[in-house]
Amino acid sequence: MSDPRILRLRLNGQPLEVSVPPERILLDLLREELNLTGTKRGCDLGTCGCCTVLIDGRPTLSCLTLAHLVAGREITTIEGVTPATGLNPVQKAFVELGATQCGFCTPGFVMTAGALLREHPHPTRQQIADAVSGNLCRCTGYSKILDAITAASRGP
Repeated sequence: MSDPRILRLRLNGQPLEVSVPPERILLDLLREELNLTGTKRGCDLGTCGCCTVLIDGRPTLSCLTLAHLVAGREITTIEGVTPATGLNPVQKAFVELGATQCGFCTPGFVMTAGALLREHPHPTRQQIADAVSGNLCRCTGYSKILDAITAASRGP
């Protein structure tokens, strides 16, 4: 292992300074060092989307991102999109429409869907399907997931 470096970034809206070895991936930093376990370890190959976080508002696979590459950037995890008063609109729609089964993949879908809805507030079903095509769910048939994201786009 190499000597750690000081990494400065914003995490869930808060400034953070942490010592990180250069080879540390963002997923491990979040889960092991910072105890933000909402971001899930799935495939470690960048094929399942369970580890999706937002880097400067864009969905990014944290299992493929070296932590030192996010210096000076804004990182948002599932913990950062969940309001203290309850659930955000995407999370609420997932619950209300039964879009979760085991829930393991849900944080990655929520992060991806939230980014889509910020960029395209009223996407078509095809745009939603395209946006979440990098997120895998082994429990559902995806219909309820697409329904939930569609419902979230319509608002309360």
